[in-house]
Amino acid sequence: MDQLRRFIRSDAKGILEKIRLYLIKKLLPHLEDRRKYHQEFASSTSFHGVQNIVQTRSKTRKVLWLLVVAGCLAVVIWQICSRFIYYFSWPTTTTVIVQYVENVKFPAVTFCNLNRFQAHAVNNLRIIFVIWNIVSGVLQKFAMEDKYSQELNDFLHGNQNFSIKEFTKKNGFYLNSSTLLECEFFGKPCYPQDFEHVFTEYGNCFTFNHNDLPARRVSLSGRGLHLLFDVQQEKFTDEPALGYTDAGITFVIHSPKVLPRFDGLGLLTPVGTHAQVAIRQLKSIIQEYPWGECKPDIKLQYQKIYSTNGCLQECKARYIQDWCGCLPFILPGNGTECDLLKFYNCVYPAVYDIEIKGLCTVGTHNSTCPTPCEETDYPTTVTYSSFGGEKAIKYFSTKLKKSPEYIRQNLVRIDIKYHDLSYKITQQQKALTISELLADVGGQLGLFCGASMITIIELLEYIFTNFCWMCIFLLLKAPEMPQWNNPSQNQPTHKEKKKGIQEC
Repeated sequence: MDQLRRFIRSDAKGILEKIRLYLIKKLLPHLEDRRKYHQEFASSTSFHGVQNIVQTRSKTRKVLWLLVVAGCLAVVIWQICSRFIYYFSWPTTTTVIVQYVENVKFPAVTFCNLNRFQAHAVNNLRIIFVIWNIVSGVLQKFAMEDKYSQELNDFLHGNQNFSIKEFTKKNGFYLNSSTLLECEFFGKPCYPQDFEHVFTEYGNCFTFNHNDLPARRVSLSGRGLHLLFDVQQEKFTDEPALGYTDAGITFVIHSPKVLPRFDGLGLLTPVGTHAQVAIRQLKSIIQEYPWGECKPDIKLQYQKIYSTNGCLQECKARYIQDWCGCLPFILPGNGTECDLLKFYNCVYPAVYDIEIKGLCTVGTHNSTCPTPCEETDYPTTVTYSSFGGEKAIKYFSTKLKKSPEYIRQNLVRIDIKYHDLSYKITQQQKALTISELLADVGGQLGLFCGASMITIIELLEYIFTNFCWMCIFLLLKAPEMPQWNNPSQNQPTHKEKKKGIQEC
């Protein structure tokens, strides 16, 4: 067994010695060859100035060129570091482009009556206003006062099968020939059936151009959608104690592919007024993170395009469905509809919890709903005037068989048109791209050192070659293992070892 062990050791030792001899003879040049290699590199490199340091015989000139090369190298390093620091600060610029076109798409417009419910349906059921505010609280914050708690509890326990959705759809504001007196789009008549019903915090609302028809394009500025509403104040009412004190039409202009959002964005036209709305189309393009705050890979499940409002609604729907086991009908999604008891006991507290804990946030890239990468808005300019002169009042009074006072207290005229046939693009762009960064680095290297990509490859080759020689030299100088210290016939003598190392 000992003989086998000695045989294995001697065999391994012989292999290592062969490797050492190969490294000395083949891979590690002699000292003179290595000096010659350094001299040739310094004389032939494309890095400007190094030749003048090596080849000149004057010490003064050598020192001067050494200072020049070192100074230029320091400036290059400083410039390159500053460009990289600037690049990794993710800078952006914003460009504004105004594009004039022959025709432009008309947006969607959602209209609501400020008086949400029919008076005959809520005269003996005033708690409906509180119930609807709780239901629509998933869209707009609503703080319920304690004075309504007992009345609300009594109603909920006595009417467990009551459906606020069906009640609102049946007894809320409706759109027909009696409430929409006139409708005209670009000279062609439109009708109540051209509007799509949608639930918002204002109850029943109706959207024009919800399906983004190709025919709904405008080819002439100053013309667009012309509407005349009769809000019928004697038929529709609301609860002033909850803050609903106005009468008229509220509307919001939005992209046909996104949900209407009234919270803070709705335009109000009081009764007895004529609103002329001039709109412009504004497209915003935001860079993805880290340059901007958008995430292009985020998709919505129930909407065609991404929007922060749609994302926020889907986020709330997911949390409410997980906590309460049902889904509010006013939110997008497929699930069991929440009844009134679920709304009061679970959905309303869940929405409050979502707001307090910040479970559905909007804005930055790390929020639940970051800003969209592309978004279309419609900035508006609204001017108001009193509706109708004396002749117009008499005309509508005769036509509708209503008194002049009724005309002033119920009719609302709205004209929506494009300011001009153009759209504005606000685009966030990278202030420094990869190609521009490489061009800056290459320019600095060429200006101060006359270097290029070839020069960098030369330097890398030179460094790699010297690194390999250093590793071989360290391997040759490494001490042998203690168990291999026994002399043998094949082991070189101490003098031979010393001679080999001196050659290295």
